[in-house]
Amino acid sequence: MFKHVLFATDGSMASEHAALLAIDLASKYGAKVTSLFVIDPYPFLGIGSANPMAFEAYVNSAKAMSFSIQDKARALGLSATPAVDIEVVTMEEVSVATGILKAASDLGCDLIVLGSHGRGAMERMLLGSVATKIVNSATVPVLITR
Repeated sequence: MFKHVLFATDGSMASEHAALLAIDLASKYGAKVTSLFVIDPYPFLGIGSANPMAFEAYVNSAKAMSFSIQDKARALGLSATPAVDIEVVTMEEVSVATGILKAASDLGCDLIVLGSHGRGAMERMLLGSVATKIVNSATVPVLITR
């Protein structure tokens, strides 16, 4: 069915559910799995130009968090039956939605699995929704979980 599943992770419970679902699908269908963590610098660009050391600290912290989250994703894959080897990718200097779409395209993924934080209408209007952007722009199937 699916040959290459991409799941995006940010370390939240929603993204852990997405990881478990992606791993389960890959285990059943023998698919390849890629875990993606996107370091989105755009909300902090004003800080970066005013205080480059603060921006650098943010990016370094995000990289460290990426390593930790990606290690957890690998462990989830290895604990599956049968075990699923997970390739991990970290992208920088793109928005989260753009990074997910780019990774799916560049890696030839045929399914994107995302966790939804379940924000209300007002929060989505103010903050936007990565899941909504992916669903509206993806050229491959998208599976959203909570």
